[in-house]
Amino acid sequence: MEFLGPQEWQAVALSLKVAFWATLVSLPFGLGVALALARGRFPGRQILNGLVHLPLILPPVVTGYLLLLTFGRRGPVGGVLEHVFGIVLAFRWTGAALAAAIMAFPLMVRAMRLAIEAVDPKLEQAAATLGASRLRVFATVTLPLILPGVIAGAVLAFAKALGEFGATITFVSNIPGQTQTVPSAIYAFLQVPGGEDAALRLVMVSVALAMAALLLSEWLARRVAQRIAGR
Repeated sequence: MEFLGPQEWQAVALSLKVAFWATLVSLPFGLGVALALARGRFPGRQILNGLVHLPLILPPVVTGYLLLLTFGRRGPVGGVLEHVFGIVLAFRWTGAALAAAIMAFPLMVRAMRLAIEAVDPKLEQAAATLGASRLRVFATVTLPLILPGVIAGAVLAFAKALGEFGATITFVSNIPGQTQTVPSAIYAFLQVPGGEDAALRLVMVSVALAMAALLLSEWLARRVAQRIAGR
């Protein structure tokens, strides 16, 4: 007897796919925003900081509805994407990845920002005085020092994306095989008589995946820190 049925495996596979792409695509944006917030001094910095952290405060359903208004087929961005590039996000797994990325973005940026702010500027200044360009200083000094924070932010975002529910179900609904991730599958099983066992199995899988992601984050961050320290 298999632990998970076909619909449950489908939800697990889709959750992993959504979380992977949400993390991968948002990674460079997260690093850029973290650098801007940690080092930048520009007008509107506090507004950018507020916008980045807004998904943590807003009810997820509100975020999902705003995504639907913006990226839906009749939305200002969604309409352009469909007519110009043929890309439709609403009620597709790609939309679930977008919703998961936005909900996980604050955690990613926060971890990276803390790592950047912990770097001693004198190390970068010393490299710059030796004639290294800003890009070279970042690649050879800053990035290796903040790598544990970048990895921790990415893994935290992946774990958060795995568990995203409110914004996802509002933006892409709950379509088995297309947009039904683990959280929405648990919700669907709990709405029908006799679905408690399947929901419990998915809860166990969800807890196991989240714990594995957190442990992996700690292990990778520790390994990278040891490598940088030359131990």
